[in-house]
Amino acid sequence: MSTNGTGITLDPVTFEVLKNSFITTVDQMAEQILRTCYSFVIYNRDFSSALNDANGDSIAQGNMDIAVHVGTLHYTCKAVIDTFKDDMRPGDVFMTNDPYAGGTHFNDVRIIRPVFVGDEIIAFAQSNGHWSDVGGSTPGSFDVLAKEMFREGIRITPTRLIDAGKWRHDFAEMIAANTRDPESIIGDMNAQAEATRVAEREILRLVEKYGKDTVVTGCKEVQDYVELATRQRIAELPDGTWENVDYIDRDPALGEGMIPIKVKLTIKGDEVTYDFTGSHDTISTLYNSAFGGTFSAVVAGMKTYFPDLPLNSGFYRPINVIAPENSIVDAKWPVAVTGFLMPFEKIMNSIYEIWSDIMPERAIACAFNLEYLLTGGRDLRTEDRNIFMFYDWLPGGWGGRNGKDGCNVTTACFGTGLMTQPVEGQERLCPIIANEYQINTDSPGPGRWRGGAGVVKTSTLQDAESTVISYICDRERAIVWGIKGGLPSMPHGLYIQRKGKNEREWLGSIFSDVPIESGDIFSRPTAGGGGLGDPLERDPALVMRDVEDDYVSIERARKDYGVVLKVIDLDLASYEVDVEATRTERAAIAKARRSWLEEDGATVAERYRNGELDEFDMVRRYGVIVDWGTGEYFPKTTAEFRTMMKKRSAAHWNDAIAELDQAAE
Repeated sequence: MSTNGTGITLDPVTFEVLKNSFITTVDQMAEQILRTCYSFVIYNRDFSSALNDANGDSIAQGNMDIAVHVGTLHYTCKAVIDTFKDDMRPGDVFMTNDPYAGGTHFNDVRIIRPVFVGDEIIAFAQSNGHWSDVGGSTPGSFDVLAKEMFREGIRITPTRLIDAGKWRHDFAEMIAANTRDPESIIGDMNAQAEATRVAEREILRLVEKYGKDTVVTGCKEVQDYVELATRQRIAELPDGTWENVDYIDRDPALGEGMIPIKVKLTIKGDEVTYDFTGSHDTISTLYNSAFGGTFSAVVAGMKTYFPDLPLNSGFYRPINVIAPENSIVDAKWPVAVTGFLMPFEKIMNSIYEIWSDIMPERAIACAFNLEYLLTGGRDLRTEDRNIFMFYDWLPGGWGGRNGKDGCNVTTACFGTGLMTQPVEGQERLCPIIANEYQINTDSPGPGRWRGGAGVVKTSTLQDAESTVISYICDRERAIVWGIKGGLPSMPHGLYIQRKGKNEREWLGSIFSDVPIESGDIFSRPTAGGGGLGDPLERDPALVMRDVEDDYVSIERARKDYGVVLKVIDLDLASYEVDVEATRTERAAIAKARRSWLEEDGATVAERYRNGELDEFDMVRRYGVIVDWGTGEYFPKTTAEFRTMMKKRSAAHWNDAIAELDQAAE
């Protein structure tokens, strides 16, 4: 394999044509996958594609690719190059899912094709798809009991899938046989491999039109262009250092108490350094991130503040990442990493808050946490009692923004290209029906600019047997937070109501392999985004509009915003702001709210167990964290949560509001 550089400098027109052709090529790969994939998960866009140069660096990403993937695809390509070096031939295609070689987790399987002109590799086409099952101890391959990767499924180190144009059926069948849905796995392998063929075709078409040297130069210069633009933007910002911390809910081996992920951002000249020194060691469950996932989180978080720049390896060059080895942000083999998405989103939201200080005009509060529901068993609707895999995720709310409310019912920040799965398709494929799927009232974190709304989805297991359910989420305790005076959202978690029972059981936000039976009902809400700014400064007319739209209840309008509404016609959702009562209520809240955060946590927890307080009161007024099922008080977690809330919320409250009612009197 040879890599050849040229001294050609492209004219502006050719440069723009090639730059956009590279992106369009990746988008064409996506269209190929959508039309040929077997998996409902991939069909709903849990996949990404990339075009890499001969060194493995990223040339282009697609317009709908998933943020969590794109910052890792160059590492995967380089791993294939390092493994096979000169042992690549035209027609070869390679496969890997190795998170310890720059990937994400085992479900994200990458298929990579070198693009040859003669005997020279000029590029690589890469397709990444999330396979709904890769084996392991639980359906869906997310096992919360996993401390090491051996319970998480098959690890595919860089391996040849197609050898000089010949499909290696023995290898492909071996991989598929280690999963719970081998037919779909083989189908998706083919779909991804054919997507890389589409990219190869398009690159060779460009070579035929413009010549090899021009295309190779274009691959280099699009990266140089993005690097230069990124460095210029960074250099325009003030030098300085900013620090932040967010938390994973718990380490099961350590009892209650949250797990810190610390980040220090330093701008110096035209470079940015993200230092994770001080972050917790790896933990005894799957919520660890290898370095690739951490780097991708940094890229995704920072890219949000530079939305107009194309994304390729040129964007990565001014970024330095320091991640302590064997920490939760740089896990090494064989530590379990399938749940890397949980530290990923904490990193992204921490970076959002830091950049909100650097670029206040683009400020945004914390977004809801991605969640995965995985249910697997035998489908009794079919004669052969086939294995079914119900793999679901929900949208939720993003954080309030500077001058705007947060986005309602939006895909998680880990990848906004991801689609919400239609229940009609799910019900056709799996013996599970949706009873309820609607806006989750009161989920938006209160603020002058409230967070976006989450949803609640309730489902019933139908004709099935040998079925288990797993739930992979977080922010049951490190609850979605507001900034600059804004308030938190609500806890994530899942309830189950057993057939014939009237009471619901709280299972929380992380569990695996819980048996369920036909007729059992399970329900989970997603949080809204955190609020931005003091909620007592929100225009009462906007609060009333939120009540009209069922984003906020009448009760929480009074408790969280101090807005008292008169009901004119409940059926018509017609209300009127009681101006005097609102002024009095807001003054009373402003006077009392700092003291609420100092009340004895155990006493507050007792009031929750007695039914006097609900989870919104606990989180938004008192900052007290409990087991939301039993009411058990968590003193260490509460102390950590209150520290965050005092920094992000209370430090920015407008105490002058407490004096308004007295002045009016």
